[in-house]
Amino acid sequence: MIRTKKYRYFLILSVVLLVSIYSLPSKAAVYSYVDSRGIIHLTDRPTDPRYRMLYSSKKSERLERVRRAKQKNVKVPFNEVILAASRRHGVQSALIKAVIKAESGFNPLAVSRKGAVGLMQLMPATAKKYGVKNRLDPASNINGGVRFLRELLIMFKYDLRLSLAAYNAGHNAVKRYGYVIPPYPETRKYVTKVLKFYRKYQKSM
Repeated sequence: MIRTKKYRYFLILSVVLLVSIYSLPSKAAVYSYVDSRGIIHLTDRPTDPRYRMLYSSKKSERLERVRRAKQKNVKVPFNEVILAASRRHGVQSALIKAVIKAESGFNPLAVSRKGAVGLMQLMPATAKKYGVKNRLDPASNINGGVRFLRELLIMFKYDLRLSLAAYNAGHNAVKRYGYVIPPYPETRKYVTKVLKFYRKYQKSM
């Protein structure tokens, strides 16, 4: 008898799920998702938006409903523009939101003492490089900032901490200090802040 890939998946998942249920506390829940390689992931503490609940006690079900309700309440301005830029440039929307939150607090009219402007606080040279003619225009500012962020991610091989440090202090500073976060209090505080926001927005996806 020929078994389909889908059938084999459910067979394996059923066995693993039974083992997981009997090994977990009575008030625990089991979450699962299958990645692009066909690997099954199971956990009782989901950290990825792809996880879906497979089993739970009544208490866990109530907690899950509360968790999802809280997630739906995490809304940000310019969400559609952010999602469009995320798809266009291949940068996670949660990361874009985190950078905007840290840079300007979602204020499109924000101007720094150094002359950075807008949601993603673009300097004149950066705006010119990415074709942003009006830094106060939210869509233009976000797209220019996301292109800049993507370039840094590629430059630093997707090391998020170094990429964020470069966004704040410049890529030359990161390279000059041997590919570590420069010892600038502002930059170190900035990286910590963005990562905190990033985790928050990841949970709301």
